[in-house]
Amino acid sequence: MAQAQQRENSGRNAFLVAAGILISRIFGLARQRVFNGAFGLFDTADAFNSALRVPNFLQNLFGEGVLSASFIPVYARLLAEGEIEEAGRVAGAVGAILAVVVSGIVLVGVLATPYLMWAIAGGFHGEKRELTIQLVRILFPAAGLLVCSAWCLGILNSHRKFFLSYTAPVVWNAAMIATLLVFRRTEDTGLAIRLAWGTVLGSALQFGVQMPEVLRLVRKLRPVWDTRSEHVREVIRNFVPVLFSRGVVQISAWVDLALASYLPEGAVSGMTCAQSIYMLPVSLFGMAVSAAELPAMSSTLGDSATVAAGLRRRLDSGLRQIAFFIVPSAMAFFAFGDVITSALYEHRKFTHADSQYVWGIVAGSAVGLLASTLGRLYASTYYALRDTRTPLQFAVIRVVLTSALGLVCALYLPGWIGINPLWGAAGLTASAGFAGWVEFTLLRRGMNRRIGVTGLPVALVAKLWASSAVGAAVGWGIKLGIGHHHPIVVGAVVLVPYGLVYFGTTWLLGVEECEGAFRRFARLRR
Repeated sequence: MAQAQQRENSGRNAFLVAAGILISRIFGLARQRVFNGAFGLFDTADAFNSALRVPNFLQNLFGEGVLSASFIPVYARLLAEGEIEEAGRVAGAVGAILAVVVSGIVLVGVLATPYLMWAIAGGFHGEKRELTIQLVRILFPAAGLLVCSAWCLGILNSHRKFFLSYTAPVVWNAAMIATLLVFRRTEDTGLAIRLAWGTVLGSALQFGVQMPEVLRLVRKLRPVWDTRSEHVREVIRNFVPVLFSRGVVQISAWVDLALASYLPEGAVSGMTCAQSIYMLPVSLFGMAVSAAELPAMSSTLGDSATVAAGLRRRLDSGLRQIAFFIVPSAMAFFAFGDVITSALYEHRKFTHADSQYVWGIVAGSAVGLLASTLGRLYASTYYALRDTRTPLQFAVIRVVLTSALGLVCALYLPGWIGINPLWGAAGLTASAGFAGWVEFTLLRRGMNRRIGVTGLPVALVAKLWASSAVGAAVGWGIKLGIGHHHPIVVGAVVLVPYGLVYFGTTWLLGVEECEGAFRRFARLRR
């Protein structure tokens, strides 16, 4: 009974995370659609997308991933043990330390931006380079605000307040959309600069909407620099290896974008569009399950055998949930990437040829989609065990592989096989996917040695891929038969049957996760 209750709570928390992420991602896709319509895949779009990587990079590096993995296990354990006052002191001290460190990084970044361009977009020159420098300087303060927002997320998640923390980015996207619409008649360079300031405003709003609930939950919050507490020191000790672990993954993505800056016009923006599509299932299913499980895993108490059994049970359940949704997502990226891209982005300056190009990049990213999402949950399990160094070692291997393979596949392979150099961007995402499988294999092998055998049953994986293939065949038949229509109409007519066939086939094959999804849907209707 207790195990069933735990699974129900875990499923509910994962649903809340997924619901919050879905809402914010919908706004994110809307923002990307308006952005693409305004700028297309041209130099101004490349400059802004490269500049926007700076706040996103620092948010991911110092914020969500790193802070969650180092702070939540300590803070959640204190809450589970009833140490409410100490938990408040730890939260306040971590917030103060983070604010001071990030403020220093932002100040240095603003002053040193021209000297950092070799790492941001070394392939940009002339006016494109100067515009990128200006945009990066405006956007650096947004990075500090987003990191503070991630601190709020860590507190809210520990208190199981998942929905607010993951819907907060809605206001960030809304501020950018509003800026694009209000100043839509401005010429491209001026619009990009105004959009950068709108992004800073949105970052402040994202932080602001979470603070009232944080202050309500943490009544003993004291934002004072304090490193005397053993719990604060533990967060700091965990923070450093997790920083490098998450950092090398972020560096991997950064290297991909830096390499794309050496490709022809539109490569950087094409990769940004593809990433928005790729991150939707990663966020909805991989991040949702991992974020919901980390506080629960970190709160597991008992002797080593009990803890291992509990972690193994939660891990296997989470892996099945993730795979049930990620496998059809990967198949859709391979089979219907053009349909998805056209429905989302084809508008004004974003043409059908641009959709075909982004499809190639999305298909490349599908190579490692399942490995990346499953690997997130394995990494969260290591963090719950207070082991931050093992994921770091495997992440280093991944980034080395990604960088080496990406360099070859992006800059040299197109010439060797006689295709347009622009398609090197697809080589970047495919090589990153291969490296993701290597990292996932190492993570699983190491965890199996610690808590026992974990992973997906072969029979389940075969059923999921077979069901996806049946759905893809039906979708392709519809796609070939309906002729030319508006991209959104084509998307609905092709993708909805694909999804229905997948769900129907997995139900007929007796996949437990499909039955669970139907039960949750029925409860929602009631």
